[in-house]
Amino acid sequence: MNFNDIPLIDQHAHNVLKPEVAASYPYAAGFTEGFHPEIINHHARHTLFYRRSLREIAALLACEPQEAAIVARRESLGIENLTQVYFRAANLEAIYLDDGFAPKDILPISWHEQFIPVKRILRLEVVAEQLIPQTDDFETFLANFHSAIDPPPPGVVAFKSIVCYRTGLEIQPVTLEAAAAYFYRIKQKFPNQPVRLVDKPLIDFLLQQALLIAAKYQLPLQLHTGFGDPDLDLRLANPLHLRSLLELPESYHAPLVLLHASYPYMREAGYLASVYPQVYLDFGLAVPSLSVSGMRETIRQLLELTPTSKLMYSSDAHTIPELYYLGAKWGRQLLAEVLEQAIQDSDLTVSEAEAIAKAILRENALALYKQVTETSTALSTSN
Repeated sequence: MNFNDIPLIDQHAHNVLKPEVAASYPYAAGFTEGFHPEIINHHARHTLFYRRSLREIAALLACEPQEAAIVARRESLGIENLTQVYFRAANLEAIYLDDGFAPKDILPISWHEQFIPVKRILRLEVVAEQLIPQTDDFETFLANFHSAIDPPPPGVVAFKSIVCYRTGLEIQPVTLEAAAAYFYRIKQKFPNQPVRLVDKPLIDFLLQQALLIAAKYQLPLQLHTGFGDPDLDLRLANPLHLRSLLELPESYHAPLVLLHASYPYMREAGYLASVYPQVYLDFGLAVPSLSVSGMRETIRQLLELTPTSKLMYSSDAHTIPELYYLGAKWGRQLLAEVLEQAIQDSDLTVSEAEAIAKAILRENALALYKQVTETSTALSTSN
């Protein structure tokens, strides 16, 4: 099976770094979730992901499969031409960008739009962190937070939370009074200063406030789950911790997209998607960051139980445009291999497998995020 002709909806990715920022990072930094200099400078080049990727990148850029040759070729092309090469090779139809990662270091969404249609994913913690220094009063802060996301800003097709990074996925109900108390603690400690929000009660409270607004607009809320950089505690990144949130009545009306295959908790994520109607999954970051066998096994485990109507493609590309291409290449190829095995196992017919591939690679995302536009239009018409 060959799915190269199916255009991809990349439903979760990040912006490319500004060239002057990227120049200050070793090339290998784009191929690791670690950020310690020893990892980047001495160990990232010894992963199967990095070594495989050099050959694939070199083949596309027509240069030697060595980092120095690739870097020289990249510089000769320039960032615009380079990105165009990768996006074209990836056969992308649209990308949905979370621009809350390193916002001062990235190229804007408008820059990416010269190559491809782009929709925005709004990171909730960034919104809160921008608003906290602007007021000393919790009621005013909360009203401003609501105003910033209700209605969702133009072009926004999803909310995103990194609660997994900040305090873990065991999200609990929080009273208004408790949230206010933590807000005032922050203000006392950091009066009118930039803050990094790490207070669990306030984070949990704001996430549940956003969930109500997401439900109002049928707006998907994306959640980081599973592995990432060492800022998170992987023990708290297991999506099974979300049970309390998933059982809240309001959560049934907002689609929740569990990102990154929840690696290494793929089966747990698949179980949740199989029993909770609001849970959807993607396999970005796991694809393309793992070994080939690891990526294949990740997709296979997701499909053990996950309804195929609930699984979506993404790359989680970030910092360098190569990751858009590598995610697309391996997402298509390994999905094909897993579906071919399912045909051999008598789980699927050929025509069913082909339809499932189209659904996972583009149609499921188009259907899920199309609701946003339709609901927003209907609400604005009724007001």
